[in-house]
Parts: sequence; C-alpha cells; structure tokens
Amino acid sequence: MGENRHSSCLVALAGALALCAAFCAGLSFGGPGSAQAQSAPAAVDVALVLAVDVSRSMAVDELLIQRKGYAAAIADPAVLQAIGYGAHGRIAVSFLEWAGQGHSQLVLDWTVIETREDAEAVAAHLLAGRSLGASRTSISGAIRSASALFERLSFDAERRVIDISGDGPNNEGLPVVAARDAAVEQGIVINGLPLMTRGGAYSGFSIDGLDRYYQACVVGGPTSFVVPVWDWAEFPEAVRRKLVMEIGGVAPGHGPGPSSDPDPAAPYFADQGASGKRALPVQFRPAEPYDCLIGEKLWEQRRRNFDFDR
Repeated sequence: MGENRHSSCLVALAGALALCAAFCAGLSFGGPGSAQAQSAPAAVDVALVLAVDVSRSMAVDELLIQRKGYAAAIADPAVLQAIGYGAHGRIAVSFLEWAGQGHSQLVLDWTVIETREDAEAVAAHLLAGRSLGASRTSISGAIRSASALFERLSFDAERRVIDISGDGPNNEGLPVVAARDAAVEQGIVINGLPLMTRGGAYSGFSIDGLDRYYQACVVGGPTSFVVPVWDWAEFPEAVRRKLVMEIGGVAPGHGPGPSSDPDPAAPYFADQGASGKRALPVQFRPAEPYDCLIGEKLWEQRRRNFDFDR
C-alpha cells in the first residue's frame, strides 16, 4: 500500500514538472519569435547583431528615424529574398542600443527570421518602443557587448556579424582597435554604418571623414565593409542595402551580377545609393596612417566647454 502511494506521488511530481517545463517553454524574452522561445533550429546562415548608437549627439527625431529605418529594412522584400537564398533559409538577429561604456540596452534578443511573418513581427517590436539617449560614445563597449551576445546562441551560425552604426568616434572605454581586433580573432565580422550627419546637441564631438575612421579603426573581418550615410533621407535605403550584403556574406563589388565594379582598385565599390555615394570595403586602407584615438583626444580638448558628457 505504501509503495503504491509512493509511486502515485512520483507520477504527480513528474506531471507537475512537465507542466512547469511546458509553461516556461512558452515564455518569450526580448521580442517576438525569440530564439529562446522557439524550438532552436539546427543552424542559421548568419547571426547578426544590429548595434545602434543612441548617444546624446543623436537628436530625438534621428533616434526615431533609426528605429523606423531598421524596421522597414528587416521586412523589405529584398532582405527576405536574401534570407531565402541562404543555404538554411533563415537568419538570427538581435538589436542592441549603445552609448557610453556603461550603456548597452538589449532591445531585441536573438530572434530567428525565416518567413515574412517573422520579419514583420520583429519590425513591429522595434516600432513599439522608443530609444533613450545616453552620455558618451563607446564603440569599443558596443563591440564587446555585441560579441558577448554570440555566447548565448543556442544553435550554430555559419557566420557571426556585428552591424554597428554611429555618428562619432570612440571617446570612452577601451580603444576601439583593441575591441575590434579581439572580436575579429573570434571569427566575428564587423561592418559599419557611419552617419555623416549633424543634428544632435553634442555633434561638436563628431569628426570629418567619419567613414575613413570606421574603415581604419572599427570595421574588420572577411568581406567586411562600410556604408556611409550622408543624409537621413537615405538612411532606410542604406540599411536595406547593408542587410542584403551582410546576409549574403558578400563585400560590395565582390559578388556576381551587374553591380560589381570592374576596377578592383577603386576605393568606392558597387551598391551605389540614391545620393551617389558608395560602400567602402575594408580591404581598401587609407594611404596615410590613421589616428584611431582621435575621438579620445577630441573629448579631452573640448569636454571643459560642456556641462555634462556626450
């Protein structure tokens, strides 16, 4: 009789644990369709961290343009087509907003995109929230935070890519070259979207030739490239083109098709946007040595003129 009661208790306990596991499996963290909530796929073609600058040099309307631009690009037919062309037909994305070395906000945790519905759910999640600006600019901190996200992947990724955008140089934390080199050594590719714009209250900490800075100091890894944005009106299109190239794993001008530039020595390659500007592959290096500490030096020179940090 005692043995029967003991067996019944074990069965009841097993049932309770099963219900608990089923409940926990239904929980979602970080947005719709997150990888933690889905049954993990065997592999994705690319795991992509979208790392977006929200430092105080960005105006409020510019922060909104960024959210809308990424949302529109993710659900764009050309991006969905690029996903479908992959060997696995799916990618994983996460969305990280960053500023100073102490500010890194995960807006969207790892989420698999395989269908149009997946992409539209991610876009809706990005549009549902709003970005909050913070002090200083630590590109190195953003790279380190983004790199750490790859350690949480629950499935294999053929490629790991950090897509980092920003409107100024690193001025806080670890030197950006050290963070970049550490990420590249781990097999991570870093692509850049330098914002050649002025509008925030602290744009005085920006530099001319930010695209060259990104190219020399931020971007790295095979097929890596830079897509400069000169005007906010072209931002959504620039993000769309950049995502298509990243998902395909092809540097501008190096892929098949009529968009390829026949001159491999040209500093500006294919995928020309409406502004007439082109993407720069990282393999093209400035002729002169570049000072990758220019942001830190500029901060030290000008910080006394401001009441609080950028």
